[in-house]
Amino acid sequence: MPLTLPEVLAAIRPVDPALFAVAKNHLDSLTKPRGSLGRLEELAQRLFAISGGKAPTMDPARIYVCAGDHGVAAEGVSLFPQEVTRQMVANFLAGGAGINVLADTAGIDIRVVDAGCLGDPFPPHPLFAGSRVASGTEDLAVGPAMSVDTCTKALLLGASLAAQAAAEGVKCLGTGDMGIANTTPSTALFCAYLFLDPETITGPGTGLDASGVRRKAEIVAKGLELHEKVIDSGDPVAILAALGGLEIACLAGLVLGAAANKLPIAVDGFISTAAYVAARAIAPDVADYAVVSHASAEPGYAPIMNALDHKPLLDLGLRLGEGTGAALAIFLMRASANVYNNMATFAAAGVSEG
Repeated sequence: MPLTLPEVLAAIRPVDPALFAVAKNHLDSLTKPRGSLGRLEELAQRLFAISGGKAPTMDPARIYVCAGDHGVAAEGVSLFPQEVTRQMVANFLAGGAGINVLADTAGIDIRVVDAGCLGDPFPPHPLFAGSRVASGTEDLAVGPAMSVDTCTKALLLGASLAAQAAAEGVKCLGTGDMGIANTTPSTALFCAYLFLDPETITGPGTGLDASGVRRKAEIVAKGLELHEKVIDSGDPVAILAALGGLEIACLAGLVLGAAANKLPIAVDGFISTAAYVAARAIAPDVADYAVVSHASAEPGYAPIMNALDHKPLLDLGLRLGEGTGAALAIFLMRASANVYNNMATFAAAGVSEG
């Protein structure tokens, strides 16, 4: 039976806060000084709570790399032509992209989603998942990027992917993106949801110079002004429809679906975080299930994290997208779970406690 958005949202529940203390007690009993594994221990507590008090398991893990094209590319906000979106999708399928290498290294399955690339549908391929919602979006600086109905379909595509993964026994998800010009709608969404200033968080994306960044910030500001009534309405889905992208909405749906299916999800960089912020606006309890993977090198990412009161796991200067940061974070999530499950206690190992 096809999912509806109300059904997905009804299934999202916060984790039991009491389980964090249970997990901490267990971690404190392991053969190490208390808290000596730092954020790995914090992460282990979160994963234990997500699991509902069971031993956390991160394998098998899967990253969905969602692709889509953007009408706002016509405003000259990217150094790369839109053809690169389709070319990179082909590269994902051929195994030649950064995410392919890092996912293979970390032992993570990947699936590619054509949420809304321009052009004809791609030929079938074993790595493809789901089916496209539309062929690209409109220019957000001229009108809504998409209708609310189209946006809802993209959200449900992502949610259905999470549900399918859960049914297949996947225990951990990750987000990845591809879409030329998609830092522009992402920036607009951060501004709309978090009340941030375009000049503060607009960055170079694919490598714009200072004048290009100023032009991009002007386009974001123009879109925010054009859609002011929608933003003021506070309707998170309508805001996502007006300013977002098909791959961004699909990833937001993936975050919602992960929470609905009680799966932890590693959120990648700038674009994936915009999708997470959209999902969080739609259903705040998704925050319990999401792990922000890394600090994007986009200059606006730090104020975004401050607004969310989040601290990413990694800070490696990454700005590729594709799910590369999520692949690295899932390795740490696996390490945290294994520490929780496999490390000896003081009592079992016959080691004296301090």
